[in-house]
Amino acid sequence: MNIPGDGVSDEEIREIYRVYRKIAVVGMSRNPDKPSHYVPRYLMERGYEIYPINPTADEILGKKVYKSISDLPEDVEILNVFRPSEEIPGIVDEALKKNFKVIWLQEGIYNKDIIKAREKGVTTIWNRCMMKEYKRLFE
Repeated sequence: MNIPGDGVSDEEIREIYRVYRKIAVVGMSRNPDKPSHYVPRYLMERGYEIYPINPTADEILGKKVYKSISDLPEDVEILNVFRPSEEIPGIVDEALKKNFKVIWLQEGIYNKDIIKAREKGVTTIWNRCMMKEYKRLFE
């Protein structure tokens, strides 16, 4: 798949990390060897509040797990997505019912439906790892 750039500048990404502290993680894993576990753990270790979303778990990293996006509290700011690209249309539709400031698709994840969120004023980032971007910009 040829993934276009998201057009989001380093300064915009720095601002996201500085301003927003609450990150929901769709597809968060219990397996510590998977990026969908160690990336959110890394962000937690840097002071971010993590809200795991996984329909098959009750607790991950000592955090209550939400079964779906719609179960999240209203004030979560970033939706970080670790799900296959073909699932993005449904995730975007569900996410737009909430008040996210940012929808961030991890490395290798892209679907043109993410543009629907951008058109509604949500900052959208795709094909980037939240951990790698944090390390690149702050460490």
